[in-house]
Amino acid sequence: MKMNKLALFILFGIASSAYAQKLTLQQAIEQTTQEYDLLKVKEAKLKALQQNTTYTQGNYFPDLTFGAQQSYGTINAQNGPLYAYGGLGSASTSMPLAEQNWNAAFGSLYFANINWNVFSFGKTRQQVKMAKAQERVSLEDLNQEVFKQQIKVGATYLNLLAAQRIKFVQEQNLQRAKVFYEVTKANADSGLIAQVDEQLAQAELANAQALYLKAYDKEIEYQEALAALLNQTTMPYQLDEVFTISQPNIAEGLSNEVVEHPILQLHQSQIDQSKVMEKLIVKGSLPTLNAFGIIQGRGSGFEWNYVQDNTAFTRNYSNGVGIDRSNYLVGLTLTWNITNFFKTTSKRKEQEQFTNSLSYQYSRMSKELENQQKLAAEKFVNAQDILGQTKIQVSAASTAFAQQKALYENGLSNLVDFTQALYTLQRAEIDFEIAQNNVWQALLLESSAKGDINYLLNAIPQK
Repeated sequence: MKMNKLALFILFGIASSAYAQKLTLQQAIEQTTQEYDLLKVKEAKLKALQQNTTYTQGNYFPDLTFGAQQSYGTINAQNGPLYAYGGLGSASTSMPLAEQNWNAAFGSLYFANINWNVFSFGKTRQQVKMAKAQERVSLEDLNQEVFKQQIKVGATYLNLLAAQRIKFVQEQNLQRAKVFYEVTKANADSGLIAQVDEQLAQAELANAQALYLKAYDKEIEYQEALAALLNQTTMPYQLDEVFTISQPNIAEGLSNEVVEHPILQLHQSQIDQSKVMEKLIVKGSLPTLNAFGIIQGRGSGFEWNYVQDNTAFTRNYSNGVGIDRSNYLVGLTLTWNITNFFKTTSKRKEQEQFTNSLSYQYSRMSKELENQQKLAAEKFVNAQDILGQTKIQVSAASTAFAQQKALYENGLSNLVDFTQALYTLQRAEIDFEIAQNNVWQALLLESSAKGDINYLLNAIPQK
């Protein structure tokens, strides 16, 4: 019964593989950069900052305001000071009257106003630079996240491939264990060997079944991880077999400068932004030269002699909302808050320390990446050497197993020797698959240290 369940399980796995989606590493990388949600978040943030830069550049242009007002009320006034706390006050334009009255009429005001910061001593230009610096930080943050996601997909892709290959090895081992059990059972039933040998062979078969199931479990685990990175529902993947049969083709003399690494580009953009902020703080203590101009027309239901004759007004709407008087005003305003010069000194020094902190982080990360490049290069060489040894291991183990199998089937070898040969071959095949995968993993590590996924992609042999 157990054997039937296992057979169904294997058939289900084979059927799933037959309908698996063919996926190359290049396709996986392109898919994650297009569909991963975190990248979409950062792309939206970058677009927002691009719009902010456009908005900030609008500060170069003057403000032009049009307005119209129509009102109805009294105009009682008296001599005395007036201060409107926290906002605009109401002004009644009239000479002071002898006593209060409640005469009311319509009035109107129409105006066009232009206000232009003609010269801000570099404040506007520095604000635009600050907006662009923020935009660049967001861009480099997106690039760094894209690269990080590419490396993560590459690692998951190779891990899934390794899991599939190990499952394949365990499936082969399961088939050998099954043949071994059938031969042992036949010999035990015919009395050629003891029944205990059959029980031991059955135990080996059960162990092979468990190892296969564990390998399949690991495969679906990485399968789910890859599907999550690709923003897809979990499905079987048929991966590129080039990583299991080929070695990387690395062009001689190909190396990336550490300073081009996306994470260093991000740190550099943050340093540049901090330096722009230093200058913006300094510019904030400088004066501003403002040009202004206004033209207005006013109308009122009160006549020019209302102060002398309090009956000289009308409540007629049309008489109050026309234009009776016009004025214009042009001028320049220079404003300078002298105390800002002293206030911004400490703020500028604070920002300088932030800049120094970011510079130290950049230096530390640069050294770490240089060390990672050296480590990755050594790991790649070691991985290739290990692969060469595992090839010898597989060849010797395969020969030994074939000999032991022939000897055991002819009754010239014992169960212990045969089992040992089976173990040795299984271990050799797994070691070979891991070593083959590790060569590409080491190259992926080099790509991560160099900051360029193309270092890995360009090394894939063309079919």
